[in-house]
Amino acid sequence: MSTTPHVVITREPTGNVIAEGGDELAVTLLKRAGFVIETTPRSFWYRLPWDMGEERENQMASHAARMLTAVGYQVELDADLDVNRITTPTDPRGKRVYGHQILSLTDQLNGAGSYTGAASLVQHIVDPEDGVLVRLGEFFEAAAVQANVADTDDGWHLSHLCEDAAATLTSLAEDMRDAGLQMQRLGPPWKRSWQEGVATYYATAPRPRTGATPDVAEPSVTPPNTPRPGRSR
Repeated sequence: MSTTPHVVITREPTGNVIAEGGDELAVTLLKRAGFVIETTPRSFWYRLPWDMGEERENQMASHAARMLTAVGYQVELDADLDVNRITTPTDPRGKRVYGHQILSLTDQLNGAGSYTGAASLVQHIVDPEDGVLVRLGEFFEAAAVQANVADTDDGWHLSHLCEDAAATLTSLAEDMRDAGLQMQRLGPPWKRSWQEGVATYYATAPRPRTGATPDVAEPSVTPPNTPRPGRSR
């Protein structure tokens, strides 16, 4: 299985942003994105003009990558050049692109302002034809085939694991196929986010009992009025 990208866009240690690979159409798109040609007697490549500043270079490199990807090229873009890349503390270079796309969808769901909006986001996951669950099932089916090709005990074991994962996802997709519609039917639009809902819950929830009984004040004892001893006449 080849993983060689069609086009590589990277920043050199000198600071130059260069692009290599591709064919005639890729070259045309790179030129349109602002790259200029550099040649030597034995090779050629493309670079962005000098003295543009890193921020502008990153924007142009990201734009070129989007153009190339849109027409089917596989593009390897340096993480430091990608202005659209999502990063996390566990993936500071943003290499887990597809996981971050789901993370972005989760963030949108957390901030949804209505059940209709939430339902639309849920549908991206549970759609029976093109939802994430269905596509993940297909992914593990393909992984099972690839593992089986190894024709070894480890390969067969991994293939069975992937087949089980695919079956689980297929079943889950079937169970969840109407989740978007059910979400939409939950009620009228709401305006607060889930964070606000949690905050409201804790602000209004009754305080738990500690089991201690309140102190009972003991009744005061007033001594009876007794006559003072006096002189008798």
